[in-house]
Amino acid sequence: MRALIGLIALSLMMIATDGLAEPKAAPGYEVETVQKPGAIFAGLARDGDALLVTDLADGRLYRQTQNGRLTAFGPVLPHGTDVMGDPTGPYRVERHGSGYLVAQGWTPANHDEGPNDHAMLEVDDGAVTKVLSNDFWNPYDFAVSGDTLYVIDAARNSVERLLLDGSGRTQLFAFARLSTSGQSLTALSPTEFGDKQKYQFDAVPTGLAVHGVRLYISLFGGFPFVAGSGQIISLPQAGQTSVARIEAVGLNAPIDVVFEKAGEMLVLEHGTFDQSRGWASESGRLLSVNLASGKRQVLLDGLTRPVDVLPLDNDGIVISQLDGKLVFLRQAGPAQLHP
Repeated sequence: MRALIGLIALSLMMIATDGLAEPKAAPGYEVETVQKPGAIFAGLARDGDALLVTDLADGRLYRQTQNGRLTAFGPVLPHGTDVMGDPTGPYRVERHGSGYLVAQGWTPANHDEGPNDHAMLEVDDGAVTKVLSNDFWNPYDFAVSGDTLYVIDAARNSVERLLLDGSGRTQLFAFARLSTSGQSLTALSPTEFGDKQKYQFDAVPTGLAVHGVRLYISLFGGFPFVAGSGQIISLPQAGQTSVARIEAVGLNAPIDVVFEKAGEMLVLEHGTFDQSRGWASESGRLLSVNLASGKRQVLLDGLTRPVDVLPLDNDGIVISQLDGKLVFLRQAGPAQLHP
């Protein structure tokens, strides 16, 4: 089943953000927002002292340096909207050796399919240097562990594993459909769903993080995006038997998962969905989850369509949003927000 169907007609339905309130930080934290007009920000990564950002609006990679300026570099990658109107392009990026790894999404609608579509790519400052594999449907996120590359295929609802040279590709895990009760769906349609029936929807994996010997994956959940139906699960990196372990439930469309240096798990919620109005403005959140105790804290509330989260070396955190905003969060004090 197709992935991220919740990003329906993004380029045509982008939420207007003028006049929206600043995201609300937890006590003891400060927040700062930077916006690039017309951008559709997606992936975030570090590149030394610089911040890397991918922009689905123009298919480019950007560096933000200490002065806060965003500078485009690298090749122009395929970008646009797919047949459902969702944005597609370079979803995620990571520094790797002398170049960069990029997860490149669906083939844009009205474009001929090329070798760089639905692929894991190596790029440098000027061109695509290698197609590691384009045998994906919609590679949305990835993580590197040693010489192994783990890739989320958000259309196949799977985690794929291959070597960094592109060889040895195998499917590590395929996610079964999730289910919810009809009672949970009555807010969407009071007459359509029966209280005692179970309804299934795609798991739709999105975010991926390596922590210790396990992989942590956010399950966004497919249409109709029932509030509280999202999960974080984990899988072992090695071994022949991959058994999923549930780490957190009751989440609102979790789109990314990462870990801070101290070991706290950060979960980014895309927000809540209404069939008549779409994704609710200011409904996205950043949560901190202690895996040992299960304790949760809302670090940041009031986000609008966030997609990626990245801890920074100065103990700050940055979040990308589809409206072209970068939201920086740090503990109150004299440290600089930007990398």
